[in-house]
Amino acid sequence: MKRNRKQQGFSLIELLIVVAIILIIAAMAIPNFLRARMSAHEASAVYSIHEINRAEIQYQTTYPLNGFAANLASLGGISPCVPSATSACLIDNSLATASPGSGSKAGYVFLATGQNPINGMNTKYTVGASPVTYNVSGVRNFCSTEDNVIRFNAGASGSTPVTNEAACMNFTVLQ
Repeated sequence: MKRNRKQQGFSLIELLIVVAIILIIAAMAIPNFLRARMSAHEASAVYSIHEINRAEIQYQTTYPLNGFAANLASLGGISPCVPSATSACLIDNSLATASPGSGSKAGYVFLATGQNPINGMNTKYTVGASPVTYNVSGVRNFCSTEDNVIRFNAGASGSTPVTNEAACMNFTVLQ
């Protein structure tokens, strides 16, 4: 009596077809994922600039003899933070001092600069953000001044955050 053998498992051709289909789906999904990630980084940068604007106003109210903060580090502070004019504890310290003179968060680098000092009091400030790696973490630069309007321009490889009001005013208002 002969036994009838049934095929068990998948053939090599069937496995290759499944792998090819998975690769095609991945090729379509990865660029969308990268664009979504870049968009999330840019949204985080806009939110961070909004938070820095809020902190600058609070700093000016708390330390009226200083006006606006001289730099981004003055708005942060190491935990446990004790508020002072040089570390006001108003923003997360990782945003305030990721590297000397600037902060970094979600693929963007930030700078805030107090300006137009009158009798030792900064009457203006500019905050700017640029992608750490252009076309990976973002493609736009952002900035704001004491008017609290967030502006943007098309970034470029190697761009740095703006540090003065005139440069920021040349950016397009973010809607």
